[in-house]
Amino acid sequence: TKSAYYEGSCNTKNIIASIHLVVNVMIKSTYHFITSTCGLSTIDLLIYQTLCYAHDDLDMIDVDDYLMKICGQAEFLKNNQTLASFEYIQQCLKFDWDIQLLLTKRSSVNMELARTTEDDDTPSTMNHSILLQERPIKQTVTRETLTLLLDTFHNEAESFLLSEVELPLHVERLVQSVKALCTSLAAVETPDITAALNQLPACPCRLQPKVQKDVSVLAKRENRVAIVEKLTAAILDLVELYCSTFNANFHTMPHSSRSTAPIQEAGMVTNVLSFSVYAAHRIPITWAASYENFFLSCSLTHGGVELCAPQHTSKQAVSKYLFHLVVWDQRVCFPIQFNQLPRESQLTVTLYATPVSPPGGAEEKSKQKRTIEALGWVTMPLFNFRHVLTCGRKLLGLWPSTPGGGNARSSMPNFSQPDSVILQVDFPTSSFEVRFSTPAPAEFSPQYEFSRLDQLSQRQLHDVLHKKSLFWLTPEDRRLLWEKRYFCHVEASRLPLVLASAPSWEWACLPDIYALLRQWGCMNHLDTLGLLNATFPDQECRRTAVQWMDSISDPELLDFLPQLVQALKYECYLDSHLVRFLLRRAIGDVRIAHYLFWLLKDTLQDSQFSVRYQYLLAALLCCSGRGLRDEFDSQCWLVNILAKVAQRVRDSSPSSRQAILREGLEEVKQFFSINSTCRLPLNPGLLVKGINIQSCSYFNSNAVPLKLSFQNQDPLGDNINVIFKSGDDLRQDMLTLQIIRIMNKIWIQEGLDMRMVIFRCFSTGRGRGMVEMIPNAETLRKIQVEHGVTGSFKDRPLADWLQKHNPTEDEYEKAVENFIYSCAGCCVATYILGICDRHNDNIMLKTSGHMFHIDFGKFLGHAQMFGNIKRDRAPFVFTSDMAYVINGGDKPSSRFHDFVDLCCEAYNLIRKHAHLFLNLLGLMLSSGIPELSDVDDLKYVYDALRPHESEADATMHFTRLIESSLGSVATKLNFFIHNLAQMKFASSEERPVLSFAPRVYTLKSDGVIRSLFVWRHIKTYTPSKGYSYVVKVEREGQQGSTLVQRTFEEFHELHSKLQLIFPSSKLPSFPSRFVIGRSRGEGLADRRKEELNGYVWHLIHAAQDVAQSDLIYTFFHSLPRDERAGNVSWAPVPGTVAGEVKLSILYKSDKLFIMVMHIRGLLALTYDGTDPDPYVKLYLLPDPQKTSKRKTKAARRTCNPTYNEMLVYNKIPRGDLQQRTIHLRVLSEGAFWENTLLGETIIQLKDLTPGHRWVGWHQLGARGSDINR
Repeated sequence: TKSAYYEGSCNTKNIIASIHLVVNVMIKSTYHFITSTCGLSTIDLLIYQTLCYAHDDLDMIDVDDYLMKICGQAEFLKNNQTLASFEYIQQCLKFDWDIQLLLTKRSSVNMELARTTEDDDTPSTMNHSILLQERPIKQTVTRETLTLLLDTFHNEAESFLLSEVELPLHVERLVQSVKALCTSLAAVETPDITAALNQLPACPCRLQPKVQKDVSVLAKRENRVAIVEKLTAAILDLVELYCSTFNANFHTMPHSSRSTAPIQEAGMVTNVLSFSVYAAHRIPITWAASYENFFLSCSLTHGGVELCAPQHTSKQAVSKYLFHLVVWDQRVCFPIQFNQLPRESQLTVTLYATPVSPPGGAEEKSKQKRTIEALGWVTMPLFNFRHVLTCGRKLLGLWPSTPGGGNARSSMPNFSQPDSVILQVDFPTSSFEVRFSTPAPAEFSPQYEFSRLDQLSQRQLHDVLHKKSLFWLTPEDRRLLWEKRYFCHVEASRLPLVLASAPSWEWACLPDIYALLRQWGCMNHLDTLGLLNATFPDQECRRTAVQWMDSISDPELLDFLPQLVQALKYECYLDSHLVRFLLRRAIGDVRIAHYLFWLLKDTLQDSQFSVRYQYLLAALLCCSGRGLRDEFDSQCWLVNILAKVAQRVRDSSPSSRQAILREGLEEVKQFFSINSTCRLPLNPGLLVKGINIQSCSYFNSNAVPLKLSFQNQDPLGDNINVIFKSGDDLRQDMLTLQIIRIMNKIWIQEGLDMRMVIFRCFSTGRGRGMVEMIPNAETLRKIQVEHGVTGSFKDRPLADWLQKHNPTEDEYEKAVENFIYSCAGCCVATYILGICDRHNDNIMLKTSGHMFHIDFGKFLGHAQMFGNIKRDRAPFVFTSDMAYVINGGDKPSSRFHDFVDLCCEAYNLIRKHAHLFLNLLGLMLSSGIPELSDVDDLKYVYDALRPHESEADATMHFTRLIESSLGSVATKLNFFIHNLAQMKFASSEERPVLSFAPRVYTLKSDGVIRSLFVWRHIKTYTPSKGYSYVVKVEREGQQGSTLVQRTFEEFHELHSKLQLIFPSSKLPSFPSRFVIGRSRGEGLADRRKEELNGYVWHLIHAAQDVAQSDLIYTFFHSLPRDERAGNVSWAPVPGTVAGEVKLSILYKSDKLFIMVMHIRGLLALTYDGTDPDPYVKLYLLPDPQKTSKRKTKAARRTCNPTYNEMLVYNKIPRGDLQQRTIHLRVLSEGAFWENTLLGETIIQLKDLTPGHRWVGWHQLGARGSDINR
């Protein structure tokens, strides 16, 4: 096993290939700064460059003897990979972190997790686990206990044989000994035991009518001997049945003595399938009183598809023999031959019951509708793991029927629950074994060019192939796909669709299917995931899929590991190619072993599959060395301690929680005194040595998660902060973040870095887990309430907060750029996944401008409800304060065009991989996540991805979604309600702060303010157009005055925050904010300057606690933006053109598609200076009949509108295209049908290449006079 952990590689294109970066490499406590080209430099080249600093002669030095380690993590980088391929390097580039690496000798690396020679020499006690037949490991009786019970039976049988008097007493004792034996052997009473006991007279413990009435028969010894012999034989048969069913530590005879039967090929057997159902044992006594009668429904399936109509038994009531049981003793016969059965055919038996009639008269009873209830079910493969048809008597434990139990059903009987109902089934036995051999692929399997099909068939097949998922194939689709299967190779990723259309998987059909598999060639390893879901149980199909997946790298395998662990549920047998693949890869990489261990631990909670996952976990631990097993033990111990602490904190009163937390963390401290270090389950690269109790706290939310600060074992690293949750199911969060991580990798591979904040979340058991903490981030709620409880209705909070933390112009522009990209990525990801319950406490913003979402308790459109009203009304969260940051003010700008284009491009890139995301989510349908339990949940993502639409249609669709979200008042109202709800958690000691000030300043830090004077006002254009007021601030002991620049809204914020602290009687009155009419120009600014002068004079001369408050000193503290307060005001330079329009033009199939995307730089209307209501009108010239007019909708009050509307011209011959021109006019919609021409342009189509999209900006000529529409 490798001792190092390797960071995930992602196949980036050239997005960061040409970035030159400085890498800080430490050698012997000294940092060396090395410049490398990110996408080209490999780690071994970086090592070589570093060694040049430390050694003069490199002839005797081998680069392979050295490794690069990430400072602060137990993480080593592979020498043959490029810098750009590592997630750590990408994170450093994204967040402008210093890249810090440590050069170390390979020989000095700690090998504690690797397998040792001692591990290899130690005999394994778990090797048998992976090869065992799938039998439950629940053991109900030991050899010693059974021996005692058998001795008791023999003693009672001997007394019964020798008895001449008191015969009823001996009968009673004999029956009691038989009952004790049967009770220990799973409380099963076989028909042979029943028949033998029926020859005895009735006794208190057995009163059924079919008993020996003539007691005199027992007077003859030979009759008693015959009864004892029959009972003994029946009991031995029951013991043998028990041994073949349960994992007992004894057997009735050595396995080697069993003879080998001749083999007959299943494909040649024409007998119909039949078996006998004797009885259901261990019937709860409550059922006898609750239900009138019981019957069984038996069905045959393959991959979830029924092979024939279900068969039913008769209805029978509960009988009382030794125990309560329902006896059918009936033969079930299916209308299907053995040679028509697929190898992975499964028999499902469901127990139904009719409830007892409610009390009342006959007439009333007849009116009541009698419902039938499903009580339990069991599924078993007809062919075992050796592909031999099952035969003989079987005991099958029923799983209780529960609503919404997922789409995967265990093929193992339920013996993990000690009171499960047991079904006794007898399959026919014969003198030979019926074996299903794998047939060879057919010799003839052609491949035809798609173009050979006629046009209609091409269109039909194209539409079906672009459904992306087999879940929505209609019977007509399947018929077409199978009929045209030899034409489908052009779409390599569509093999699952074709195979799902196969009419049958019986033995005779397999050669054609396997030939198709063989000739298809190697599929992309991501596409092969589609062959591992429940639809494809065929062993050869799954073997091929795993073989194709073998090329996947270790980091990529980690991306899909949760789905592969779930796919194990769809394997017919425990010993499968997928199991062996996962174990082999876990042996080769400790990181895979680490995550596989925790995923298997989590799935042990799944009662149906817990036995299977126990075997797999045992196999994984067997493959691991002693060091890794000890590490897993330590992690489990730490998680259990944290879970107990979290539960105690959660259950305590709010006032005592911090004390209880610190008391509980002493136990964690004790843990680290015993274990010097421990890796966190969240990431095996996080190696910690202790906990900082003083830095730990908790969050005031319903689950009361813990904020934990661990001491980093690496002295070069910072403390490691994580969130530990107990009481929340993190599997849904884990899945959501996994899908977003994969989306981000796809965007990066396509050259589009959406600046997504990717953090880890891992479930360590049902209802508990760890979440990575993102530094320097705040929730939108906390940002917005800096502007008051109604801050969610205001536009400036986010922009002001970013300005506060990025005071220079360059820093702010970089933060806005990060915001635009990450906001676009969040909009796309949350829309596709249907993330709901979005409020301002689960959306966060980093000081660097990166936005991200947390807490994914609702997804796939499962919205929170207020009564019958959906709380999440908008397609996704995109509010006016977000648009304000993007636009740089309250009016649309060209940066909003960039945002829309980013959203649409990111959306279309994910749509190209729709089948991947549908496969990933489809494999999780059986995971037990409540909101992902059936195909309807998956349909939400299918509909969101709109795989049937063109890119242009999808672009228009997403543009409308942006408009809808931006216009939604419900989102802001939702934020406001959440602000009010969270006020109960606010501390009374919290003091109000100013939204635009990065920190608090005081009289002591800045000096006493002597005077304030509002000197002048200046016109500003960023972040929005308006006026700012320049205030002269004079302080005691300082020469001259400083100038600070504040807006009227900022003055109002100061006054509002002062009102929260001081009574109104202590404060001067504030000038009115309301303006009558349109007087918003320089006259208003002059008037406000005078009013503000009076306000600040009274403020500085107010009571001492007011005048010297921290709020006032913070307000008048100089900020970086104040450096230009004394400069001359600036204004934008008007352009020489009337603006530009962005078009996407495509000619295809005699149709001309013109998408009007954006317009930028339109001028305000000349007659009143307001922004226009622009729309676009097109003419396709020449147009003598005046029939070519097309137009868009009108945008409102903007000089930079976004449309993304498609205008189409039909029946344009290709020969005419060269002579055509587009006459485009931009007009402002006016009152009384009068419109103003804002600009126009002529676009020649002679250079347009058919089939190629032409996207670009076109200049608009100067406007003309008013015209009629």
